[in-house]
Amino acid sequence: NTHISAVVMVSCITDCIEKPIRLCFESVGKFVGLHPWWFVTLPLAVSAVLGGGFYFLNDLISNDIVEQFTPKNGRAKVERCFFQETFPQMDSQFSIVRLNTDGVFASLIFSCQTNILSVAALEEILRIDGEVRGITATNDAQQFVFSDICATLNGTCNSNLMLDVLNYNASNIHFVKISYPEYCHSEFNCVHMGNIISKVEVDHNGVVRSAKAMRLFYYLQESNNSLEDAWLQELVDFFNDNSFSQVSYFTSMSRQQEFEKSTISVTELFAITYFLAISFSIISCLRFDNVRNKAWVASLGVFSTAQAVLSSFGLLLLIKVPFVITVASSPFLILGIGIDDMFIMISSWQRTNIQDTVPKRMADTYREAAVSITITTLTDVLAFYLSYGNPFGSVQSFCLYAGTAVLFCYFYNITFFGACLALNGRREGANRHWLTCMKVPEEVPPGRSKVYTLCCVGGSYDHNTGTEEEHPMTLFFRKYYGPFLTTVWSKALVIFIYVTYIAVSVYGCLQLKEGIDLKNLALDKSYIVQYYKAEKTYFDYYGPDVMLAINGTFPYWEEGKRNQLESCIVRFQELKFVNNLSTSWLHSFEKYAEEHSNNISSEGQFKTHLYQFLDHQPMLRQDVNISNNDITASRLFLQTVVQNSTEKSMLNSLRKTAESCPCPLLVYHPAFIYHDQYTVIGHITLQTVIVATLVMLVISLVLIPNPLCALWVAFAIASVILGVTGFMALLDISLDSISMINLVISIGFSVDFSAHISYTFVSSTKPDVNERVVEAMAHLGYPILQGALSTIVGVVVLSASSSYIFRTFSTIVVLVITFGLLHGIAFIPVFLTFFGFCHKLWQH
Repeated sequence: NTHISAVVMVSCITDCIEKPIRLCFESVGKFVGLHPWWFVTLPLAVSAVLGGGFYFLNDLISNDIVEQFTPKNGRAKVERCFFQETFPQMDSQFSIVRLNTDGVFASLIFSCQTNILSVAALEEILRIDGEVRGITATNDAQQFVFSDICATLNGTCNSNLMLDVLNYNASNIHFVKISYPEYCHSEFNCVHMGNIISKVEVDHNGVVRSAKAMRLFYYLQESNNSLEDAWLQELVDFFNDNSFSQVSYFTSMSRQQEFEKSTISVTELFAITYFLAISFSIISCLRFDNVRNKAWVASLGVFSTAQAVLSSFGLLLLIKVPFVITVASSPFLILGIGIDDMFIMISSWQRTNIQDTVPKRMADTYREAAVSITITTLTDVLAFYLSYGNPFGSVQSFCLYAGTAVLFCYFYNITFFGACLALNGRREGANRHWLTCMKVPEEVPPGRSKVYTLCCVGGSYDHNTGTEEEHPMTLFFRKYYGPFLTTVWSKALVIFIYVTYIAVSVYGCLQLKEGIDLKNLALDKSYIVQYYKAEKTYFDYYGPDVMLAINGTFPYWEEGKRNQLESCIVRFQELKFVNNLSTSWLHSFEKYAEEHSNNISSEGQFKTHLYQFLDHQPMLRQDVNISNNDITASRLFLQTVVQNSTEKSMLNSLRKTAESCPCPLLVYHPAFIYHDQYTVIGHITLQTVIVATLVMLVISLVLIPNPLCALWVAFAIASVILGVTGFMALLDISLDSISMINLVISIGFSVDFSAHISYTFVSSTKPDVNERVVEAMAHLGYPILQGALSTIVGVVVLSASSSYIFRTFSTIVVLVITFGLLHGIAFIPVFLTFFGFCHKLWQH
């Protein structure tokens, strides 16, 4: 009795929801069939009105890399605010290592296969340096050169150390002695050379003999953006117009500028994609019967999807939702989703009785197809909307636009496309030609030629079933593929393929890298790609000078406390990626006090001598924040070595070491804002996938009339995501905010394919599991194949893009569709045959 009660309860939960939905859609289908013109004109009017939102597109484009591709409210962004307030930059005492932001600059990397420090190479560098400093820019009729807007140190432009040491004379290289990796101008002014020259050979005294690369920086003031941008643009134009061998160049605005070109690069692909989609839809729905041909219906199905994109994007632009570059890839995806639903509806229409009225056929079509496309729409939309909560603006924007577009796709498929299907049904009912709309005979009149038969006859159908004649591909799935799939040997082969698939996927997941490579935000042929390659080749050993702040008041004059602080510094220096303490006002002051026999053991004496010391060291003065005669904060600098560690491990280790110290320490560098993505991308992706999968499971439990088969949908989600992640890693695609979008897509599409098959399987009245699989393949094998291929057609054009963002999107969507299709027409059907009890419980 308990078992029977449980069965009744579960069947009520599933069927009591599913049955009313089917009846509701049956009524909707009948109403659309009775009044098709209403449902043609209303969606057209809605899309025309909402499309007006595109007027605001240019104002709402938001492609700031820091804002959109790094975590919102990331820890480093909060720390940046602290450093900007506590250690403001002094315009007259410019220092690269003390910049709280990336700064405004241009950078040149000169490389040489032999020795960049030869006289000939140095003369070329000095010549180019002179030309760069002589670049004249114009802004508001004002002409200026580098020296007018440069960042200054003691009243002169911040210069490049190597050129200063040579006194701007290449021949002096024979006379100067440059120590490496640290070169000291004076006792308290030492400069780390690791990021200035590279691939260095030194003699036994540590003096540089040769090097393979040199880097020059040209830093500008941060007071007038228009002047700085104008000069930097002139510099980029100068190097674009002049070919300098072995010179790579980059500016602080280059990354953003080149990134924004990616959207422009993909717009021309839209027309090609929609042409291919229409062509594919027409070809896949093509019939040689002049009445049953669905060419116009297929074209209008693609148009319906275009309307959905126009309406959804227009609506979100009207309510001022930012438009990020990642959104530009969503129309390609939406096209595939919309066409997939169209194929399901056409397939259901073709199984209705030809002799019935159009409203009756529409009611039958909606009753059979609407629940299926409702499941897939709900899962796709929720997968996108649930992912809106992650901390990346680029993902948020994509998910909001894509989710809303899927909703409009569903709305227009039910209304506009349904009305087009009804009008096409009226044409078919009157036996009119698909192209000319003239009435044509169903049978060939006597004496007519073969050409007449081919062009002017149509309207045949299966008189035994009353439905349209079976499509050749449907026949293939029913007569050949379905029976083949249910044989013992085929099942064994499918299981073997699946085990191999899982093994390769798991291996791939173990190789997965995290975080976005900033060079991938530019087009392939961008000049900054060459710069990033040169930087990785020559300057990948030494990392940045990381700021280490003592946050809050601290009794520096107490020797015990200083020893405690020193022990913390030693902990940092023991980290494998910390080279040494590069700059320390405290160590310099202690040395100064010792040399001058100053007593600094009391608060008063410490501060008195410190002020005297800082008066002569204006650069170090920037490292001590003094307010109301109290040292409220100070900072030191750690020189890092990044060659043997990842950004994630370095950032986490630095922060953990700071937190483990009894002193209130804080570590920061402007690059940490980008590195923060490494610390959150993994668990945010996992969290998004788990939550979305659980929600998909709940929807499947409600709408698929068997809880056990709904679990197969959840299984398909996990399996497809595992495969996509693993193969993504094997294709050298990292887990970043761009690929995270595609994993969200994986959730929706894996539900699409498995839900269609599972729903049809458990709805079948066939007594044998193999027969139910054959029936499911006959009904949905071809529509699923059509939907998969249409989605691939929708995104495959993006593979020709010169942008990594869009190529990656195309690659991963193809993976998603391929694995989803494999699950839908191979893995899931075979696994379902092992569970004969997966059937509508209420039927028993």
